[in-house]
Amino acid sequence: MIGTDIQQAISLLKQGETVAIPTETVYGLAADSTNEDAVLSIFEAKGRPTSNPLILHFPSIEAIDPYVSDFPEELKRLATLFCPGPLTFILPKSSLVPSIITAGQETVAVRVPEHAMTLELLQQLDFPLAAPSANRYGGISPTTALHVDMQLSKRIPYILDGGACQTGLESTIIGLAEKKVIVYRLGGISLEQLEAELGYIPEVKNELHHGVRTSGMVKYHYATETPLFFMNPKRDAYTDKDGFILFSKKEHQNTKKAAIFLSEGGELSEAAKNLYAALHEMDQKGYARIFIEAFPNDRLGKTMNDRLKRATAKFS
Repeated sequence: MIGTDIQQAISLLKQGETVAIPTETVYGLAADSTNEDAVLSIFEAKGRPTSNPLILHFPSIEAIDPYVSDFPEELKRLATLFCPGPLTFILPKSSLVPSIITAGQETVAVRVPEHAMTLELLQQLDFPLAAPSANRYGGISPTTALHVDMQLSKRIPYILDGGACQTGLESTIIGLAEKKVIVYRLGGISLEQLEAELGYIPEVKNELHHGVRTSGMVKYHYATETPLFFMNPKRDAYTDKDGFILFSKKEHQNTKKAAIFLSEGGELSEAAKNLYAALHEMDQKGYARIFIEAFPNDRLGKTMNDRLKRATAKFS
């Protein structure tokens, strides 16, 4: 069921049910993080392995403190600058955080989402919400309530409709190692934005080495059902059975391809907001293959290329 009743969502969450909630990044599949059965229902609904940790969502930076044993000053400074917003922090957990949230690790991922409806919901709860993306595991992340409904409608009781997500990409996940900020997942806050505040470009460690440290690190992820490939005109022989997702309408005004354009004039933030919706839409059109144009490999373009690398890996 899709609706806009925050009180109904709160009632269900207090009963240990899962509810899809809107955020500025993507829709999340939320449950009471202190209720182990409720958290298990997230994994069951998504088909997500319990070895993949979850992110906790809070109404404010201050609300995070009881759930972590340390919040280093360098990271807290970034929190005051970017939160609420698409930035997640890996911190040492306190005893209040069940091990099922962290996949047995001693650290927990925490964030404050920038969405008025979800912040209102969080402010009326006395527990943080565990909430990965509200999709089937490995599939395209949802940026509208309808995207959630297409994947999870028979698996969850309620989808709180907060409109289309404004950022459209998952949060950037950061931690601290040897007093330096490390990026574990590229996201809605770019490396350039972090560099402007830190004075250095943080190292990116977003590949699997010794298990899943946090969300978004697995090799195959964010994938369509239709085979998806980066465009390469020198390699590919295109047919009328292929669909295309192109970055800038301005740069492809004369194309005769069956295409969805992500931005009118080549704006990365506009493309980011529209990326997952375009993948959902193109996946429903019945093409044999989908080809997508790579983005400039900086700012949010770097994040989108990372997502698409993981999405296309399923078909390589």
